[in-house]
Amino acid sequence: MERNILYRFFEGSASPEEERHIRQWMEASPGNKEVFLKERRFFDASTILVPADPATEKPEPSPRRLAWIREGMKAAAIAALVWLAIQAYYRRPEAETVAMQTISVPAGQRVNLFLPDGTKVWLNARTTLRYPVSFNRKERAMELDGEAYFDVAKDEKRPFIVHTDKGSVTALGTGFNIEAYAAGNEFVTTLMHGSLKIELKDNPDEALLLSPDRKAVWENGTLRVDTVHDYTVYRWIEGLICFKNESIPAIMKEFEKYYGVHIHVENRQVLKYYYTGKFRHTDGIDYALRVLQKDVSFRYVRDDENQIIYIE
Repeated sequence: MERNILYRFFEGSASPEEERHIRQWMEASPGNKEVFLKERRFFDASTILVPADPATEKPEPSPRRLAWIREGMKAAAIAALVWLAIQAYYRRPEAETVAMQTISVPAGQRVNLFLPDGTKVWLNARTTLRYPVSFNRKERAMELDGEAYFDVAKDEKRPFIVHTDKGSVTALGTGFNIEAYAAGNEFVTTLMHGSLKIELKDNPDEALLLSPDRKAVWENGTLRVDTVHDYTVYRWIEGLICFKNESIPAIMKEFEKYYGVHIHVENRQVLKYYYTGKFRHTDGIDYALRVLQKDVSFRYVRDDENQIIYIE
């Protein structure tokens, strides 16, 4: 198998025909599967450690560059854990009790991985996914705290179920995004294609079927369905934080989620401003705030010991 085709498959740019060819090749022999997993490991590490667009990467001061590399190494370690978990799945004895794998993504990072059934998953910053290294014959169930995008492998006999703090989402062959940070008291599910069944943990009767280009939003114990007109916000899977006519408080809330800090807006004048733009995850919060300062008049002070930023 040509490496460039494999890498297009890993980054999600392969054609449907190439994807089918790769899956058939991988399942043809244990040796092919071994090569696939080895290349996947190298791709994950290199993607995390190398900027997505080196041509547009801005020169950074040495200390910040070193900090960025340290964060990349953390994420690379996560990718290695994912690879080891997959290896354990393929090499386990049949009689062995199935173990659970937990993947936790640090602030300012994201991780792309394959589940044992072939489902492709992107995990956003400060997200934890817990899943078995081998799904059983009845269902493919896992637990999520944070934000993830799932491109679900089709398997009509085994529903794909994601459990969160607020409720569960069930799918067969589907592409969807879940934002369910337990600490943020949120539960938003957006369907790109396929179909979903959404059920609330505390209110089983509050269940619905979601159709494409719709999102279900948890609000005061019930589900509200909205139409999705703009998908740029979901470009986080590409390493981008995108805003379209968003208020400064909403933007600061996103920064809190991505970078694991608390932001206190003390300058009330900035509340009237709205902003459209995008940042790379790897730009860091200082760069993002400096860009905003060009359009909005404010200064900020960092309390690194307590992970707090004050907007003054």
